[in-house]
Amino acid sequence: MGLSGGVDSVVLLHVLAGLRTDSDLDLAFDLGALHVHHGLSPNADCWADFCAGLCRDWGVPLEIVRLRVSRTSGLGLEAAAREGRYLAYARADTRWIVLAHHRDDQAETLLLNLLRGAGVHGASAMPEARPLASSDPSLTSSSELLRPLLAVSRADIETYARRHGLSWIEDESNADMALTRNFLRAEVLPTLRHRFPHAHDSLSRATEHFSEAAGLLSELADLDLAGLQPDGGLPVALLARLSAARGRNLLRHWLQKNGVLAPDARHLGEMRRQLLEAGSDAGVAIKLGRSGQGLYLRRHRGAAYLVPQRSVPVERPWRGEREVPWAGGRLLFDPAHGAGIRAERLGKAPVLIRPRQGGEQFRPDAHRPGRSLKKLLQEAAVPPWRRDVLPCLWCGEDLVWVAGLGVALDWQCEPEEPGWVPGWTG
Repeated sequence: MGLSGGVDSVVLLHVLAGLRTDSDLDLAFDLGALHVHHGLSPNADCWADFCAGLCRDWGVPLEIVRLRVSRTSGLGLEAAAREGRYLAYARADTRWIVLAHHRDDQAETLLLNLLRGAGVHGASAMPEARPLASSDPSLTSSSELLRPLLAVSRADIETYARRHGLSWIEDESNADMALTRNFLRAEVLPTLRHRFPHAHDSLSRATEHFSEAAGLLSELADLDLAGLQPDGGLPVALLARLSAARGRNLLRHWLQKNGVLAPDARHLGEMRRQLLEAGSDAGVAIKLGRSGQGLYLRRHRGAAYLVPQRSVPVERPWRGEREVPWAGGRLLFDPAHGAGIRAERLGKAPVLIRPRQGGEQFRPDAHRPGRSLKKLLQEAAVPPWRRDVLPCLWCGEDLVWVAGLGVALDWQCEPEEPGWVPGWTG
């Protein structure tokens, strides 16, 4: 579970630790805590020490993750810290991440999202359970995020803590009214409660209604996704058949199912426009995410794809290694007889692995003369982003093998002749 050291997370850890050892309950689970050290407060080290002592006393394993929060990301300090925190959760090797958000947090989140102009998904605020997504498109997580205290008020949590004699830390930044959430908590919500005593309950019910509507939109998008291609591509023709609103809903849902945090409605609309209006041979490359390696939304042969950002590899010699890293994947060489590249010929000149450079000629079979590598890759429907990093094997001046096309005719093994069978897992 996520342990900040504040009263909410301390109470949740106390409850979970009690459930873990309660002999009257038929529960069996491993409990561990994760404390994210943002380094933003002068007291951050003290908070980490407090969490370490608490976990030691209660027999709970603790992991402390130290972050460096960017002050120049353009997100603002609160959002940048939150993004880093959820990246740490996504990297945790666990089935569930349990967080101590409560009813008052839910009300604050709803107001915050509405003031930001959020749509139905944003207005549904925090669900009790959801798959853990990350702002880093290159990072996938199988963990689920749980919030078991969403129906519990802050006052009830503090009462529990005092009744059980618990200690906790107070974050001095909670008094900083320059932070939007603190302003809502200290100024806006008390005013609302003065006029509407049950404001928190009403706001909590509103999030449930929004969540139900968001669920219906997801079900609609799943019906639309029935037209998804076997290779995971999203057909542009499918987007074109749908209304603008339904198309944006589908695009958002498709991104989320691929572990990508969807952008706001304006950016979704721009993605849809570019996918629909680009010519059949036009290259569409829309960068997604802000962290890690990065991901691009690309269009190829009438479909949209999510493509990892890759740098073009530099050429390197091959000296008989069975495995060579290449463009985020692996280039494998398996020894064989009567298949692959003639091993005896490879020893007569230096062997290099390098990406396509343009102008190469290649002849993979006896049925056709040598042709341009560019044309062959186009005919094989190899997407442009793979053509740029595709490994090619050269022996001296001869192009011997191209991933996806095979071995050049003059270099193919005779029956029973020793050879090498290359393959690329990129």
